Amino acid sequence: AVQFEESGGGLVQPGGSLSLTCVASGFDFTLSYMYWFRQAPGKDLERVAGLNAEGSIPYYADSLKGRSTISRNNVQKRLYLTLNDLKPEDTAMYYCAKDYVGATRGRGTQVTVSS
Repeated sequence: AVQFEESGGGLVQPGGSLSLTCVASGFDFTLSYMYWFRQAPGKDLERVAGLNAEGSIPYYADSLKGRSTISRNNVQKRLYLTLNDLKPEDTAMYYCAKDYVGATRGRGTQVTVSS
């Protein structure tokens, strides 16, 4: 079965940084475009970043553009998201997924940005 395990979230002050990790299993990670999503309380799921199978063409939503880096390790089947200059509005549960709408995702990792 397709599975994802996200980690690396936490409580950080505004302006801080976090590095999120997603470990994938149950499918051919090396052939899959991968995404990061987030969902804040009371808000819709938001696709925030994506990366092609080769790791050469990233996509960022405007909300994270210039403040984040998506990367992957195909040998370890891991997807990463580095978040910089974090803002309170970045507070959300962050998930990884391989489908465009994030229908199948893990339990997520909570990012809380607060002073």
